[in-house]
Amino acid sequence: MSTKNEVLKLLISKSDEYISGEYIATELGVSRAAVWKAIKSLKSEGYDISAVTNRGYKLGEGSDIITPELITSKLDYELEVLCYPTIDSTNNEAKRLVSGGREDVFLVTADEQSGGRGRQGKSFYSPALTGIYMSLVLHPMKPIYSAVSATTAAAVAVCRAVEKLTDKKPEIKWVNDVYLDGKKICGILTEAITDFETQTVTSVVIGVGMNIRTVQFPNDVENAASLNANVKRRELIAAITNELCRIANLPSSDYIDYYRSHSMIIGKRINFIKNGVVTPATAVSIEQGGGLTVRLDDGELLTLTSGEISIRRI
Repeated sequence: MSTKNEVLKLLISKSDEYISGEYIATELGVSRAAVWKAIKSLKSEGYDISAVTNRGYKLGEGSDIITPELITSKLDYELEVLCYPTIDSTNNEAKRLVSGGREDVFLVTADEQSGGRGRQGKSFYSPALTGIYMSLVLHPMKPIYSAVSATTAAAVAVCRAVEKLTDKKPEIKWVNDVYLDGKKICGILTEAITDFETQTVTSVVIGVGMNIRTVQFPNDVENAASLNANVKRRELIAAITNELCRIANLPSSDYIDYYRSHSMIIGKRINFIKNGVVTPATAVSIEQGGGLTVRLDDGELLTLTSGEISIRRI
């Protein structure tokens, strides 16, 4: 983790008091100059940090801090919010809690994920304090509950929240990615927990990971970008949660037109990858349940309900 993020985490942990630059430097094993540089960088990113001679630094209320209380204050629904500084994966923690007997609706968030996950076994880069990493647990208790529909609803919730709080215009790449200006800023991972005896989906974990202010990405992370908007993480988490709670169990007819209007692939040449096989096609339409209808090169129409796609460059 960078010195800047280490300084921010220390300020958050001591948010009710001033801490000196000397204390920060000692705790982190860095120079006073490095602390000053980190504070200056954090201020330039919009963090409210006050500095008082002979007292030190303190994080102000206007800073981008995530706490259960701050998120709950902006929710339209009653549910418990669990916030972790660092965790392997919010989806993993949500599933552990469900396995431990939780049957209520709840939200798990983290400042950082050490093992963030995406679909198809992919990882999701989740550095500290620069993105939102959240998992909402719902309990549909339905005999038939489409994972595609849940993911479709989540994509709609993310885009609506972004449009509500910023001037950005996100787009959706079927089925689980949100893009901005042609680059991925958000991934969605939906996982169902099923009672095999009754063939009922008892719980659905909807994970959302979004880059808010991430600047540097690993070499193996391709075509990624950040939202780069003047919005607090807690406000965006609450807005996404409100949208999801409102639409997740509604029929797809309530939001599918919005999804279609934000699709970035309709009419474009794509490759879809299923069971390791790559097939070229043209994206034709988004169906009522969230499936993607494509036209194969021989003219056959096929509706996809799972798999991965990539846009072909002509």
